[in-house]
Amino acid sequence: MDEERFDCLKLENQLCFPLYACAKEVVRRYKPYLDELELTYTQYIVMMVLWERKEITVKELGRALYLDSGTLTPVLKKLEAKGYLRRARAREDERNLIVSITQRGEELREHALLVPAEMGKCVRLDPDEAAQLYRLLYKMLGSFGEEA
Repeated sequence: MDEERFDCLKLENQLCFPLYACAKEVVRRYKPYLDELELTYTQYIVMMVLWERKEITVKELGRALYLDSGTLTPVLKKLEAKGYLRRARAREDERNLIVSITQRGEELREHALLVPAEMGKCVRLDPDEAAQLYRLLYKMLGSFGEEA
């Protein structure tokens, strides 16, 4: 039997595996810093978008984070219960749900400043390698968007 034809099924030949393992490990490394903020990783990335945008529709937020509304809704409810954001229907089109950061959510931003620096210590890439990886990952994400 020609075993070479099964080489494509070897774990060592999969791009998806190191991506998966790295993503899992990075999120694991975030955990102690996010625990101090009482946030999950998904809650943290939602807050990052809100710190930058201040107000966004749920649809736009989902697009920015590559998350569907079924994943976002419970995250937004928990963040709203913590007082970090408000959800309200858009006046001009009630089908759109607007998410807005609160003062308490803005205050959390100050506490989150340590997270990127601490995570930078965990990922041992020089700035050029990090920039190249960033570019390549977003290139991949962009190619998936073309299929939708």
